[in-house]
Amino acid sequence: MEQELLGYFSDIHMALCSLIVTDEEGKELTQEEGMRRWIGRIKEVRKASGCIFLCGNGASAAMAEHFSHDFFQNAKIRTDTCSETSHITAISNDIGYEKVFAYRIERLISEKDLLITISSSGNSPSVIEAIKAAKEKRAFVLTLSGKKKENLSRQMGKLNFYVPLETYGMVESAHAVLLHSALDLFLDEMEGGRH
Repeated sequence: MEQELLGYFSDIHMALCSLIVTDEEGKELTQEEGMRRWIGRIKEVRKASGCIFLCGNGASAAMAEHFSHDFFQNAKIRTDTCSETSHITAISNDIGYEKVFAYRIERLISEKDLLITISSSGNSPSVIEAIKAAKEKRAFVLTLSGKKKENLSRQMGKLNFYVPLETYGMVESAHAVLLHSALDLFLDEMEGGRH
């Protein structure tokens, strides 16, 4: 069991060290440059009194809610997750689940905002529709994905973070590390340190 556990930890560590960051043209960036751009965008959103929208399904939805709160409380930025129960059930029932995030995003998002999508596969129809809606409004889109390297979402964002892992639990764990990293590094620069 000890070897399996260490192997599990090592696989996540190695995937984070092998993180692939690309821009909107598919150009590969260094991990440092990618994180610098992410933090820079958070600064721009706060300066413009913008909003960070986050969305995902399943565990990624829980992660979106978690970081929505963390950015709201600690980074002092407005946030939205499009995940209230009545909203999700109404849009799913009346329009279709693929529009569950896009429906709200297309009405609220603007150029001064940031959409962060969290999708292990990078191919969730609801996430892809959210990205399309945000891009139509000229909002900045940042994607987190894993599993297949050629997934759709990492081809659509202005900044894309892809972790080369194949299982949902490992991808989700890596995404949580990336989100905490961005927030903590932002807090180090803008709020005198993390909590």
